[in-house]
Amino acid sequence: MNIEKNDKHSLEALAVMARLRLLKLHYDIHHGHLGGDLSCIDSLIVLFHSVLKKDDVFILSKGHSAGTLYIAMWSKGLLNEDDLNTFAKDGTRLGIHPPVKGLDSVVFGTGSLGHGFSLAAGLALGKKLKRESGRVYCLCGDGEWQEGSCWEALTFAVHKKLDNLSLLIDANGWQGFGSTEQVASVSSSDLCERLRSFGPNIVTCDGHDLKALNETLPRTGKTGMPSVILMKTVKGKGVACLENTLASHYLPLTREQYEEARRALGGGDA
Repeated sequence: MNIEKNDKHSLEALAVMARLRLLKLHYDIHHGHLGGDLSCIDSLIVLFHSVLKKDDVFILSKGHSAGTLYIAMWSKGLLNEDDLNTFAKDGTRLGIHPPVKGLDSVVFGTGSLGHGFSLAAGLALGKKLKRESGRVYCLCGDGEWQEGSCWEALTFAVHKKLDNLSLLIDANGWQGFGSTEQVASVSSSDLCERLRSFGPNIVTCDGHDLKALNETLPRTGKTGMPSVILMKTVKGKGVACLENTLASHYLPLTREQYEEARRALGGGDA
């Protein structure tokens, strides 16, 4: 289904539907990484239904959130139920991380964190050199920005004035071994100031506010600079037992947790 850009209520209904299907996707295979999927599902729904145009390219740098990407593609009709039912199974195109080949909407296999933004910057430069239309959008996690390659890519993007490049950062405050503050003393406000010092256009927004995302994600700012959208999010958003927990990065849902989460989202009993 395709949602009109200014139809806020439709986007809200779509985001709920996407969360419910995302829960089932992970519950069916008893696989983790659900917390990071739930923190970025709203931004991907808005991006796929309201922002991306024919000539745009999207790169999911935080590849462990592949489940969210597949759900966003499913919501646009790029994948069907039969495809989703093969998630993480033998012979599937839908791996735990985005595949190297097999999906037209996925241009790179990702998941080795810190690489996606470098690839995005290279694609944006290629579009500039070939005078091609369209933007490159890249979604990273905030924990990724402890990787030196991310900062090298940002230096490159600003130096090359890649104003056709938009970086989205899912700032949920967590990473694989704890909170970003516990691991490397970096909060979302710290990260924002560090990013700003490199010179890109930078804006912050609530990563779960569909109206704010709808207004913010298409922004490009001043000419001649890449854009950075720092989205404040909640890991495990919408599932009370998972919100702001490290466990949501790894542990699958129990039957009780799954049913409770469905009811909380208005999906009834499974």
